[in-house]
Amino acid sequence: MFKKNIPTPLVILMLIIVVAAMGTWLLPAGQYDNLSYENNAFVVSASGRQTHLPFTQKTLDSLAIHIPAQKFKNGDIRKPVSIPGTYHRLPQNGQGPIDVFEAPLKGSYDAVEIIFFVLFIGGFLNVFNASGALEKALISLSLSMKGKEKWLIIILTFLFSFAGASYGMAEEGLVFYPVMVPLFLAAGYDLLIPVAVIFAGTNLGTMSSFSNPFSTIIASQVAGVNWSDGLTERILLFVISTAITILYITRYAKKIKANPSLSLVYRVDGPVKSPFAMPDDATVLQTKIDRKTRIMLFIFLFTFLTMIYGVVFLDWWLLQMSALFLTSSILVALFLRMKEKIFVEKFVRGAESLLGVSLIIGTARGVTIILNNGYISDTILYHSARLVTHLSPSVFIISLLILFLIFTLFISSSSGMAVVTMPILGSLALSAGVPGREIVNSYLYGMGIMGFITPTGLILPSLAMVNVSYKAWLKFSYPLMIILFFLCTLFLIIGIKM
Repeated sequence: MFKKNIPTPLVILMLIIVVAAMGTWLLPAGQYDNLSYENNAFVVSASGRQTHLPFTQKTLDSLAIHIPAQKFKNGDIRKPVSIPGTYHRLPQNGQGPIDVFEAPLKGSYDAVEIIFFVLFIGGFLNVFNASGALEKALISLSLSMKGKEKWLIIILTFLFSFAGASYGMAEEGLVFYPVMVPLFLAAGYDLLIPVAVIFAGTNLGTMSSFSNPFSTIIASQVAGVNWSDGLTERILLFVISTAITILYITRYAKKIKANPSLSLVYRVDGPVKSPFAMPDDATVLQTKIDRKTRIMLFIFLFTFLTMIYGVVFLDWWLLQMSALFLTSSILVALFLRMKEKIFVEKFVRGAESLLGVSLIIGTARGVTIILNNGYISDTILYHSARLVTHLSPSVFIISLLILFLIFTLFISSSSGMAVVTMPILGSLALSAGVPGREIVNSYLYGMGIMGFITPTGLILPSLAMVNVSYKAWLKFSYPLMIILFFLCTLFLIIGIKM
């Protein structure tokens, strides 16, 4: 019901482009001078002219840019930085209908490295899933722990949360419901438990993403900061928030196992029949972990660990990471002795599965294209900076978290949200005296918390898989969301003090 009444992310983004184009006619045009780093020197761009300045901390201090010079050289600051106090008016440059329709295409050109990175990840995941290794490992774990379902909740919630935080597992979680539902029902739990373990687990990973390429890496890149900046904070939040969520789920599971009438599914939806049957003995035999499955799991883990190592220690970025996923896809195909035509077909289909995400990235970047070409990006930044000038950094970052909670109700795509908001907010952070990493963190936390219930996300398909109503899920999840909101608020406030 909710999903039918809310436009898709692509439509929402096109509407935002139209609104942005209207803004180029209504808002005064203006621009900041900006500073960038090139060939061991600072370059100041002002009114179409470029001036080279010495690469020293004194240069930055004279421009009131409070960033260590080494961060430019290390690549931590990748985007041109607006120079405070240099905003000036420009002739109006309103964007018309042709500009509106060209914006998604120009945005795709501008974001082509990110788009190819996303497509190559999709190809890798689809080739890897052909091995069935991940599903086999999960089924084997589930069946071997029959009678110890409390520990199963603990282990699987952690694993799904880790998958979400490390590489952005989301839609892939839907394939595990046929396995998990019968197991948890046989243990005396209700249909909310598998949704909490699978969906809440992966969504929790979004909130504390430490290497998720679809959120953390993209948002950091667009905001102009290194994604590893703030990594320790996000890992700590991952540990604490996952522990809190596991405790929340296990307490509910223990309560309804002792008294089934307390089940929110029963109280809201009445007696609901399971859509899945218990696996038979043949399934159990087929899901034993063999040598080939172990090799596949090793390749999977090794790929993501290599990506993290390459970015942190070898200055890898989107090109190198894309090449890594292509190489790993070929490696998986060789171990599976996959025929060339089948490999290409699966890789292409995997890329196709993330084509929607790629279109969202390109269209969202089109919003920035319109704002920049109409010279109102800096106008918005200038007036926003004036509004937050008298706000303390703590009040500013909490307000930003609340804004992301609201935005997520309409744009559930983490990559789409990143490329729409980060270009402006990444620069605004400097004016507000807030580290860029905390801007990225507020985006992650806001999307992660509201992702539990946003109708444009995966919650409705997940509930449909188990025949549970949205109302029952709301009653289950809102106390947890409140707890996580205060936890994230605490982390943000501590983060800006460090």
